[in-house]
Formats: sequence, structure tokens, C-alpha cells
Amino acid sequence: MASEKKDPAFAVLEDSHSKEKDTNYAAFSGSTEDLETAYGVNEKALLRKLDFKLLPALTLLYLLSFLDRSNVGNARLEGLTKDLHMTGNEYLTGLTLYFIGYVLFEIPCNVVLKLTSPKQWLPTLTLAWGVVATLLGVTQNMAGFFAARFFLGMTESGLFPGVVFYLSMWYKREEQHYRISLFFSAASLAGAFGGVLAYGIAKMKGVGGLNGWRWIFILEGIVTVVVSVIAYFFVANYPSTAKFLTKNERDAIQARLASNSDATRDEKFTWGNVRKALSDPKVILYGLGFHTMSLPLYTLSLFLPTIIKNLGYTAAQAQLLTVPPYAVAFILTLTVAVASEKLKIRAPFIMGGASLAAIGYIILLSSTKAGVSYVGTIFAAAGIYPATAIVLSWPANNVSGQTKRATANAMQISIGNLGAVLGTQLYRSDDGPRFFLGHGFALGYLCMNVVVVGTLWAVLRAENTRRDRGERNDRLAGIGEDEWLGDDDPRWRFQT
Repeated sequence: MASEKKDPAFAVLEDSHSKEKDTNYAAFSGSTEDLETAYGVNEKALLRKLDFKLLPALTLLYLLSFLDRSNVGNARLEGLTKDLHMTGNEYLTGLTLYFIGYVLFEIPCNVVLKLTSPKQWLPTLTLAWGVVATLLGVTQNMAGFFAARFFLGMTESGLFPGVVFYLSMWYKREEQHYRISLFFSAASLAGAFGGVLAYGIAKMKGVGGLNGWRWIFILEGIVTVVVSVIAYFFVANYPSTAKFLTKNERDAIQARLASNSDATRDEKFTWGNVRKALSDPKVILYGLGFHTMSLPLYTLSLFLPTIIKNLGYTAAQAQLLTVPPYAVAFILTLTVAVASEKLKIRAPFIMGGASLAAIGYIILLSSTKAGVSYVGTIFAAAGIYPATAIVLSWPANNVSGQTKRATANAMQISIGNLGAVLGTQLYRSDDGPRFFLGHGFALGYLCMNVVVVGTLWAVLRAENTRRDRGERNDRLAGIGEDEWLGDDDPRWRFQT
């Protein structure tokens, strides 16, 4: 794992910086004291400034993204399928089409981000999906619903992997995990808000001659459109051009990153670096780590209102009863993120979360009492969301090379969301109230997650050991002091 002060993997980067004119990055050793001496910048104050400027805006965008993709579950309870004359299985097809669009456009969206800039691309994506989400509220037939869900997935696909890559260009390796987890916690927060908002908005049934489910899509979509326009002004680009920073603060960030990551390197986009990600077995394992978590994640977020309603509650009660599981998930996501960061371990927390969620599904499969089964949904959410947050931050910490990392982040989500594609077909209308097929698949996937993450943990630890012994040093033959081999470089250590 990386040192808290100065990662030896990046000595080469600092060597190269020492040769640049008009910089003094080489004088910075990586310590807080040296940062203040060299640049007159307090590191803790700088981090607080970055957090305040970057995280609320990005977290809001993801909250809206998750709200706009999962509110279909709330809309279903308010008459969506009846008004559009869909059977239960046709409704599931609409959910599947969302993830097909998401998977197909994941990697292309991150390539566009690399070719453009966050300030241009992230708000544009938000505007596009906000318009599509609003149009869901005025669709008149099943074909329109199918088309809107596909385009919603396509337009939302670039946000999460794009933001994960974006944060890696601002924060040191050991600082990214907590920030990504905080960003992802918006998913559980969206679930909690979604239930309350759906309960209230559904009361608008009849206003303008529209059913309540239509207003859920329209109002929540309009909010996204408004926020996207504002986002063009509050999303910053990269540290070197950020206007909210002073010159000393920009230099201090560059020095911090030069001692710890590849974010300060002027790496040009090449398809060769994309191919490196596509052919790396570790990147495939990161993808499978999310794949085995995405099925339970998205089936829970999309079907939780239906699961709870089938326990014997009314639609209104089910909307409100979705709040506690998400509230617990939100608190645990932040708590586990802090613990993982403090202890510098990833895999055990992921496997622990998967195991906790598995207990929830065992309860759901075995109990016939509504109250007990409801407790099972809380266990499921409490394990799924914290584990997913760590899974999604792992490649951002471990993949070096900007283009390779951007591609790896997108690959992870693409491979992962194939699990969601399958999951959307598992909770069929006639399977309630026990939903043996859906709950059984979720339980099986969580067990496989423990196996996949355990395997990846062993692979990364073994590779670190080989590098500690110098068994990979032959890769440095003929390599100049200002050259960097990405995460293939024997000076790089993986976070486990």
C-alpha cells in the first residue's frame, strides 16, 4: 500500500519535475510541513477548500442521476404499467433497456471526457439525461417508455466513471477512497429522498389531468435540467486551470500529486493505453467485483418499493418504508469508508459488506412474516451500499496511467452493469411476495462477490510481495528517469 507521506512509486515523477523551469516541486518531500514551507499553504485547509468546492456539486449530480434512474420503481406503484398498458414482464424489459444503453456508452463517454474537459462534459451529460427523464413523464405508450429508458441509460453512463477519474486528478491516492465513497453515498440518499418525494408528488394525481407517476418523472427531471445549467458554472476543470485556487495553491496541489500519483503528468490520449486496460486481468477482476455487487444493488434500488408492497403494505406505506433501509445504508457507507481509509484495507470491508447483505437475503428467503422480511431489506441495503462504494473506488486507487485509469473505471462499470441487465428480469410480477428467483440470484451473486474479491486481494498482495523482492525490476531496463510504466512499474504498490 502507498505510504501516507511519499509513495516511492513516484520518485521518478518528482525527478522529472525537478528538471522543469520555474517550479520547485522537487523541494517538496510530501510532508505537510514542507508544503507549508515551500508554498505557504496549509494542507488541511487546502483539502477542506477542495472538498467544499468539488464534492457537494458532484454528489448532487450523482444524487439526481440515481434518483432519475430508480424513481421508475416508485412510479410503478402509482399506475405506470396500467396507464401504458404494460404487463409486468414488459415493464422489466424497460428496465433492461436502460442498462443496455448504459453499458454500450460507458467507455465512449470516458474517452470523450479525456478529449474534452469535465466543465464541458459533466454538465452536458446532466442536461441530456434531465431532458430524457422529464420526457418519461409524458410518454404515451410502451414503445416511448422503452426508448426513453434506453436513452436515459446512454446519457447517464458517463457520470460515475467520469467523476471517479476526475477526482483522481485532484486527490492523492490515499485520499480518493473516502471522497469516492462520499460521492457514492448519494445513491442511498437518493433512495431515501425518492421514497419521500414519490409519496408527496403522488398526491398531485389529477393536476393538469396527469396521473401521479407522470409528475414524479416531470418534476424530478426538471430539477435535473435546472441543476445542469447551473453546473456549467460550478464544475471546475483540473487543478492547473482552476480559478478558485491561488497560484500557490495550484502549485501545492501539483507538488502533492507529483509525490503520490500520475495526475501531474502531461499524458496524451493513445489507443494503446486503452488496450492496456482492456487486456489487464486485474481490471477484469475489478469489473467482476462490481458485477457481482451490481445485481443486488440495482435490483434492490429498482424493486424495493415492490418488494415492500408485496409484504402487505399499501402503495403509500411502501413509498415511506423505503426510507429506513436507505438511511441505514447511507450512515454505514460513510462509516465504513472512514474505517477503510484509517486502516488502509479494502477487500475485507467489501467481503464483510457482501456477507452482511447475504444475511438479509437469507432472511427474505426464509421468513413469511412481513416485519421480519422488512428487517431483511435493511440488512441487504446496509451491506450492499458500503461494499459497492469501496469496490468502485478500488481501480481509481490502483490503476496508474491516466488513459488506462479512465478506461478501467468505465470498464468496471460496464462489466458490472451486465449484472444489472440480468437483475432487471428477475423480479417478475407473479413471483411475489417471496420473490425466490430474484432473492436467490442476489444471494448467489453476493457469495460470488466474496470469492472474486478474495481472489483479487490475493493477486494484489502477491504482486506487491514480488515487487518488494525486486522480482519485477527487470522492467526498468532501458527506462529513463523521467519515464513511467504506469501500474506495471515495479515501484508501484497496489492498495489491498
